[in-house]
Amino acid sequence: MMSKLMADKSSRLARLVEERALSKMEEKKKQQENLVPYIPPYLPKECIYSILVQLPPEALQRLRFVCKPWYKMVNSSIFIDDHLRRAETVFIFLTRAVKGNLCPYSMPTIPQEKSNTFSVEENLFQSQSLPLFQRPQRQPMLEFYIQFMEIKNGKSKIREFNVTCLGKIRATCNGLILLDNKMNKGGLIVLNPVTKKLIALPLGTIYPPHSESFGLVLCNYTSEYKLIHLFEDEMRYIGCEILILGTRSWRMVDGPPFGLFSWLGCNPISAIGALHWIPDIDRSDYLVSMSTDDEKFHKTPLPKSCRSYDGIVEMGGLLSFMTHEETGQIDIWILRGLNGEDWIKQHSITVGCSMEMIPLYCSRVKGEVIFKDKDGSMYAYDFEHMKKVDIEKGFPINGCYLPHVNSLVSWQIEDKDLDVGY
Repeated sequence: MMSKLMADKSSRLARLVEERALSKMEEKKKQQENLVPYIPPYLPKECIYSILVQLPPEALQRLRFVCKPWYKMVNSSIFIDDHLRRAETVFIFLTRAVKGNLCPYSMPTIPQEKSNTFSVEENLFQSQSLPLFQRPQRQPMLEFYIQFMEIKNGKSKIREFNVTCLGKIRATCNGLILLDNKMNKGGLIVLNPVTKKLIALPLGTIYPPHSESFGLVLCNYTSEYKLIHLFEDEMRYIGCEILILGTRSWRMVDGPPFGLFSWLGCNPISAIGALHWIPDIDRSDYLVSMSTDDEKFHKTPLPKSCRSYDGIVEMGGLLSFMTHEETGQIDIWILRGLNGEDWIKQHSITVGCSMEMIPLYCSRVKGEVIFKDKDGSMYAYDFEHMKKVDIEKGFPINGCYLPHVNSLVSWQIEDKDLDVGY
């Protein structure tokens, strides 16, 4: 009997030890499961592509370094073009920092240096491998910060590139901006403020700012970016020179016929494979257009005379002319090409506010038309309602700003192959 009791006791003790051991093993297993990160299932590269192409370019600048396939994908020309088509229009402008705050660049200010700031001029000299003693000393007091303002749902938001420069923004195209090169009088710089890639351009014909006009445009036929420079000489003749980005020389082409231009103060608009200028301050009956493929100038009649508050904008790849009527409305005319097509009246806006509203641009994704009133107010029209835009403090209402898109575009594509593999 005693031996049987001892055996039962030993059996119960063994079961307790075994249960305790199993309990510890289960607890340890749960702890290990909590420590091991969840590994998602395999995603096809098409799914990864669809996710990445919808992200903002500043996020892609970091994510492309996750792995080699991602780097190759994000830098492919197909991806960059698809991402560009999804990019919304913003305003790009210059400001100076004053005691931690930003104000319009036209005001005399005392700048404050930021951490990890990309200086255009400093990086330009580094890329040229100049000795330190030959590099001009930075003068932060003269530098501008490059910023942009988004407009969404009637509100605006100012964001930063954390990039500084010395020169004025002359033109924009697909995410590239043209800057004055203040370290080389008459020189120019092309920069993508997102990717921080830049190139210095050689000297061309030098003229005062009020007697010249720059246009940066993508040539559809060759897929090259061209810089168009118009300049007016003392005899009122308009000359033209062109530089293809990546080359090291300007070339002269035939300018527009004498008398077509009365001024060069209008920034050209790129649409339907051409650059377009309004050639007079008031009462222009035509546009001056230059085809970007054959580089020939044309006189393009307008459907009615253009007054000081009228204007042209690119709208979905087409050229739009917006003109004010005496009946309290703004008519929107569309031109689809330069090969004999006629202007078509597409829409009329009944204006409930000021009639002195200048069209600034048509957004690429939403299709809203942004207007500026004479008092500096901005309005967004979505073809149903005209809404006043709440402008964030710090935007230079009466300063210089240009339509722009944030993109990964470059004049040189690193990799054109999208078959990344895994």
